[in-house]
Amino acid sequence: MQPSDICALVLGTAGRAPARVPDAPRLSAASATPLREIAAVDERGAARSLYLPIERPLTIAVDGRELVTLMTLGAAPEWLVLGYLRNQRYIDDVAALQSIQVDWTQNIAHVTSRQEGLDESVTAAAQGAGAAIPLGCALGTGFSDVMRHLDAGAAKAAAAAVGAPGRLQEPFISHAEILTILECMHRHDAVHRAAGSVHSCALFQGGELWAAVEDVSRHNGIDTITGFMALHGIHGADKTLFTTGRLTGEMVMKAAHNGIPVMISRNGTTAMGYELAAKLGMTLIGRAANRRYMCYIGAERIARDAGPA
Repeated sequence: MQPSDICALVLGTAGRAPARVPDAPRLSAASATPLREIAAVDERGAARSLYLPIERPLTIAVDGRELVTLMTLGAAPEWLVLGYLRNQRYIDDVAALQSIQVDWTQNIAHVTSRQEGLDESVTAAAQGAGAAIPLGCALGTGFSDVMRHLDAGAAKAAAAAVGAPGRLQEPFISHAEILTILECMHRHDAVHRAAGSVHSCALFQGGELWAAVEDVSRHNGIDTITGFMALHGIHGADKTLFTTGRLTGEMVMKAAHNGIPVMISRNGTTAMGYELAAKLGMTLIGRAANRRYMCYIGAERIARDAGPA
């Protein structure tokens, strides 16, 4: 198997069907090879051939002003940039952007905007960041104002404002669908199986896969899924987000921002992730692997069509 044969992005049948929304930005198609081969030596001194994920810097420049540098495998960099700008609340509508052009020879994503004032927002953000380059899990979001005022009443207002779920009608997802999602993601982790050191993130409707992506950070994964949804006008109310990363408060807020009420992770959650999910009426499932899982909040919204295996 060659590194170029391994793909970090998978679209299900449903994910290939939607058309782009009207006034969607023009996008380049700058995907990149996710792996490289190296020679290593094991504990017995024997030579071995291994694959490593290729982590690339990608600087987002909006109307010529540098905003941030992300580290990414580059499976769908245009979706990543679009999702980043949406999740950081620089844009609410993809129509605010005229184009996203990724140039891997310069490791830069040129974003041209249509939205008046976006350039000023980017300038302010860049000045606030100073010389620091936010990376990976150290990257913040634009939800700090929401988090500061998040109580039971404010949570409902925030959920309505961003299209996040209120209290869901039960059941929303079935036990069988959860197991189907886990089995599906076991088949769609080609980069991880070849090299490790990456996270997966995927969007499902029931047990049907829409899109799955692997990248070097969990935030890149959810931002890429966000870009995919925004570009195609996909609503999150009947969707489930799968991630291999921790269900932190920031991850929960990103899912809520995109209206996704159910999150499943191979990892666990934090107290803030748990509390936000509870206040927003979301279903949070963790430690999900090998047909087993733990539902931290929202168990009443899981249809018990069969007992755990």
